[in-house]
Amino acid sequence: MAFRKKGLLLSVLTISVVLLASAAAFSQQTQPQVKEFEGVVKVAVGHYLYIPQAQGLDIYVAGEVTGGLASLVGKEVRVKASPIVDKPNLILAESIEIKEGTTYSTVYTRSSEPEFKDYLNPHDREAYLALNITNINKPEEWEGKTKVKVYGKLQTSKVKEGSQEKEVTHIVLTDKKGKEIARIIVNNISDYANFYLQKLRLFDKFWFYLDVTGQVDKKVRAKTRELFLGDLIFCGLF
Repeated sequence: MAFRKKGLLLSVLTISVVLLASAAAFSQQTQPQVKEFEGVVKVAVGHYLYIPQAQGLDIYVAGEVTGGLASLVGKEVRVKASPIVDKPNLILAESIEIKEGTTYSTVYTRSSEPEFKDYLNPHDREAYLALNITNINKPEEWEGKTKVKVYGKLQTSKVKEGSQEKEVTHIVLTDKKGKEIARIIVNNISDYANFYLQKLRLFDKFWFYLDVTGQVDKKVRAKTRELFLGDLIFCGLF
């Protein structure tokens, strides 16, 4: 009887140890894996930060940085960041330290949750239809579409509106020989799109992802070559 009780106790203890080990392993797997990156900040727009050492990942900063996020451009920093579920190209900054001489001083410690208001998930980019515009007199090439992407060049110019001058931003579409085909009016540029505009500043042309907000009247289109209006959500090389 004593032998049976001893064996039962040993079995219970063994199971308990296994369960505790499994729980510890699961806890380690589910806890965010914070990684550290050191490098010079190349781009900082809105909540987004880019340093090459992050190896293709963009850093999201959820709160206020001492001196402002833009002040980090050109500075050497040390960033501790954790992965973000369902956002494969983003990591969340937990802390940011700026290098001053041979030491680092903290300019940011995360104290709030991210909102991701203007972020476009790579999986959601598939919803944007690539347009092939060949002629301003072929509205079927763009009308009736609400989420589109076009390949072109961003251009800002000043136009007269009555006695006033205003700044207008266009995406200029050209043919293979570089001749202008058409223009798209950009109403708004999100922080996320502006962040990528800065990252891609060495490139002349790339893809622009737009939410279409309206169409240009046929008579106006004939004069200006403007097709439609849209909000710029994202831009990239593909």
